Amino acid sequence: MRNSKYKVSIVGASGYTGSELARILIHHPEVEIVSITSESHKGKRFSDLHGQFSGIIDFELVGADDVNVAEVDVVFLALPHGVSMEFVKRWIDEGVKIVDLSGDFRLSSPEVYEDWYKKDHTFPKGFDKAVYGMPELHFESISEASLIANPGCYPTASVLSLAPLFEAGIGNTDGAIIDAKSGTTGAGVKASNTTHFSNVNDNFKAYGIGTHRHTVEIQEQLSFLLKKSVILQFTPHLLPVDRGILATSYISIDTEMDQEKLTALYKDFYKNKPFVRLRNQAPSIKEVRGSNYADVYPYWDKRTGKAIVITAIDNLVKGAAGQAVHNMNIMLGLNESIGLLQVPMQP
Repeated sequence: MRNSKYKVSIVGASGYTGSELARILIHHPEVEIVSITSESHKGKRFSDLHGQFSGIIDFELVGADDVNVAEVDVVFLALPHGVSMEFVKRWIDEGVKIVDLSGDFRLSSPEVYEDWYKKDHTFPKGFDKAVYGMPELHFESISEASLIANPGCYPTASVLSLAPLFEAGIGNTDGAIIDAKSGTTGAGVKASNTTHFSNVNDNFKAYGIGTHRHTVEIQEQLSFLLKKSVILQFTPHLLPVDRGILATSYISIDTEMDQEKLTALYKDFYKNKPFVRLRNQAPSIKEVRGSNYADVYPYWDKRTGKAIVITAIDNLVKGAAGQAVHNMNIMLGLNESIGLLQVPMQP
């Protein structure tokens, strides 16, 4: 039996994801946060950046170069795309387990990454070790991994919506559409013209039409399940709320179907998946707020002969930090739910 807690470091403290990781990990019974880094805020207290941690996490922020990975069990990289890969390159052979919350290793190859992210990939060898960190699909591979590519928030909601259909081989991608909406925190902590209050408040808009980088991530994971190439339509929208994703998927099915069969298919697929809750009515984003749950509602529209699947997640938890901790639990051989059973906050 292990007598001490696992030591973890959060690299990248200034953003929403770093903050959420700290919020979850500070109460995790099996781990101890030993360092949190920020290059631009070195010397400040973590609670100076995130006032909700005043009197809870007050220790000083350090630079990433000050992290002694030889004394750390798990490193969470809460860094921008294109930055994480440099730290993975530096630390991958140091014996530390890495959970990367950027998109640097989520895709199938450096060539696909460069095509969709429009950046050069400086550590192609990392793809050989990276495991896509969606526990509902890749539990066994995650348990043996040293590098986890934590999924994007939109792909988490979208793939969980459709995974049972594609795993069963009955999802028909002809005309398939994923219509997804996210709160502004999905764009990160740094403000832009798009996320400026006056452009978001009392407004609603689509963006990344036909080109959003999460499209290929969704397609690759569904292709893995279907065992052949998948192409579908994904359109994201920006909601005038702070957090949450609601994804509505429309898809034809290549077999005789009704509501009872569709519900049974989803129940069977998710029966041992503790963070997917099957709902008997359409979920809302407030019903998962602050939690690691994905609420999924599969509906059979007999008029059109299509399945309509609605999934709600908190983009900062199930779509980022909570899923990262879930992956950590599996990597360390812990109970997968430990430290993650927060009840959603509503209202």
